[in-house]
Amino acid sequence: MAVQNITKSVRDPALAYFKRWPEYTAASTVLLSCINFAEADGVAQLSDKLVLTPPYPGNRRGAVWAETSVAQSEWTAEFVFRATGPERGGGNLQLWYTKEGRPQAETPSIYTTGAFDGLALVIDMYGGKGGGIRGFMNDGSTDYKSHHAIDSLAFGHCDFSYRNLGRPSRLEIKQSASSFEVAVDDKRCFSTDKIKLPSGYYFGISAASADTPDSFEVYKFVTSTAPSVTREVPRHNPPAQQPPPPPPPPGSDPGAAVNIQGSRSDAQFTDQFTDLQNRLAHLSRLVDTVYQEVQQLASHSDGRHHDISQRFSTREQVNAMDGRLQSIENTLQGYQGKFSSIQDGLKASHSSLNEGLTQQMTHIISTKSPKVGSFVVILIAFQLLLAGSYVIYKRRRANGPKKYL
Repeated sequence: MAVQNITKSVRDPALAYFKRWPEYTAASTVLLSCINFAEADGVAQLSDKLVLTPPYPGNRRGAVWAETSVAQSEWTAEFVFRATGPERGGGNLQLWYTKEGRPQAETPSIYTTGAFDGLALVIDMYGGKGGGIRGFMNDGSTDYKSHHAIDSLAFGHCDFSYRNLGRPSRLEIKQSASSFEVAVDDKRCFSTDKIKLPSGYYFGISAASADTPDSFEVYKFVTSTAPSVTREVPRHNPPAQQPPPPPPPPGSDPGAAVNIQGSRSDAQFTDQFTDLQNRLAHLSRLVDTVYQEVQQLASHSDGRHHDISQRFSTREQVNAMDGRLQSIENTLQGYQGKFSSIQDGLKASHSSLNEGLTQQMTHIISTKSPKVGSFVVILIAFQLLLAGSYVIYKRRRANGPKKYL
């Protein structure tokens, strides 16, 4: 069978590993060891996955898009992803199958895209039931960005708690001659016999995060043209035997066919070597970055150690301070006996003063206090004197001459 190479164009060496689509035959599977899309917007490349939206900060978008369309009308797509985030995190993940492919505008979400033509599978927290998967169809006549009720346009849905599972989730989309089916983790989500997606459309994956973000990671995307073959070929399988080349025509170089095959092997080896070289260069840059950060951390630690050492006293100063404290302690121990004798004297003085003062006050009160009988006699004599004076005054006034007007 003829072998078709989907694309070899690589715009960024850092994404070379993700932009190489392996060769496939029309009746076999398109096998991808990881994400092999040609266009990537706002994504981070790791060794085994793509991070569409990071754990921090929020309000981020990321997308990857295929450069070549699907040529067959019956196919199966396998999508492996994972979503993690805080308890009240938010975001959405879309799997697209559209006629236009990568949009010219910003990274699309089902709530911000315009009038696309094709299929969109949305994974988000719609409905408040822990998550779900919904399917949307559009023929290019409905502008989703300006629609007042996008959620009502879904043709199929199922509940699926996809967040913080601790493992990747596997989404499978299968289109056959009689039905269209979506399954997640080997369980049917929804299916219908009223949808038939045309060939020649492009796959894409996009994600958007909220203020409290969910991190969406993509581990694998595999498309297959034969429903019975949807797995990766084991690497230990021996290669299929190729038919022997036809004999060369008379008069031609006998080693021409061998040279052609050798040139193809050399080209494949050159591509692999270039890819490995790009990976090593990227790894070297990462190692240099880590080394510089370690050097900065070491210099910072040395500076802090120097500052702390300067703040502490030297050993001689500590010894001198210890000697002073010992002398002060000895002096206080010498004064301890004197303080005890002074305390005893004060106690004796206090007790004698209390006893003497009590006796003296008792004697003064008993001897110097006035007599009650004398006071009563004096009071009675004073009253008699006042009464006699008043009687004399009244008699003299009565015997005196009267004045008449």
